[in-house]
Amino acid sequence: MSLKGDPYGCHRVIDPVGVLPQPAVKINNDMSEIRDNEILVDVDILNIDSASFTQIKEQADGDVGKIEEIILSIVNSAGKMKNPLTGSGGMFIGTVNTIGEKLKGSIDLNEGDKIASLVSLSLTPLKIEKILEVKKEIDQVIIKGQAILFETGLYAKLPSDIPASLALAVLDVCGAPAQVARMVKSGDTVVIIGAGGKSGILCSYEAKRRAGVNGTVIGIDYSDECLKRLKSLTLCDHVIKLDASDALSCYEAISKLTKGCMADLVINNVNIPNTEMGSILMTRDRGIVYFFSMSTSFTKAALGAEGVGKDIDMIVGNGYAKGHADITLNILRESPEIRGLYEKLYS
Repeated sequence: MSLKGDPYGCHRVIDPVGVLPQPAVKINNDMSEIRDNEILVDVDILNIDSASFTQIKEQADGDVGKIEEIILSIVNSAGKMKNPLTGSGGMFIGTVNTIGEKLKGSIDLNEGDKIASLVSLSLTPLKIEKILEVKKEIDQVIIKGQAILFETGLYAKLPSDIPASLALAVLDVCGAPAQVARMVKSGDTVVIIGAGGKSGILCSYEAKRRAGVNGTVIGIDYSDECLKRLKSLTLCDHVIKLDASDALSCYEAISKLTKGCMADLVINNVNIPNTEMGSILMTRDRGIVYFFSMSTSFTKAALGAEGVGKDIDMIVGNGYAKGHADITLNILRESPEIRGLYEKLYS
């Protein structure tokens, strides 16, 4: 009889005892025996969180060998892929190896199913036997390894009509467009920072659909490549080149474009620091800023808004929203343009 496990995976925590797996410094990644409420998965691909992978690439000066060393060092030390500098992880795809006795028959999952995890690698027990390839341009790492999903862990069966690497890429950010679908109302003025990136394009699609013909979607990016990509998709009413860390330039540009009304909702998707104040200044009083970026500083956002007298609501991006996987995968089904672009980038 297998051992009983805690629903949240606390039985895997080594240091410090008493916390949940995500904030833990070290967790047990022994795959030789699983608890009755765990799912053992043979992992093929890791999709590293954008903020984390950007930091790792900078630390390694872009050298693939050094990137591999850093990733292996993190996993070997922590028992999971939690970047100690960004605190973020990512997600994986793999094949279900074993389902714990308690879960068998009670979940819609069978051994042999291909799945994507919808919980962060920063809390997922992970053991890497070997790194086979690092795909620097799309933040993915091909590995031979295993991971554990806990009883409360979220996952999605991979669809048959979308390539696995493409599904993994978009499911990694599926919380963002799902939250945008909830927040944007007809007639809203929406600013999307990092609109030409992976999550930004998905958010732009949802924002345009929800804001409607009476609304305005403004896409901001700094990369010329991303701006060109965004313009080709015609998702935004306006596309502007701005440095989101230059708060005053952001304020002046959006103030001019909106005739001083500013945005009802600002979505921050970028993976660089110091974009909090730009987001805040572009938002109207009693408007909303949604920080999906893992580079966001709560201190800078909270004290910064206070310092400039902005009475706004600030929402920390929750990677989970009910139905978020279906919403995001359906964007690929509904938009041939986005799917075509993403197939070139991520398949």
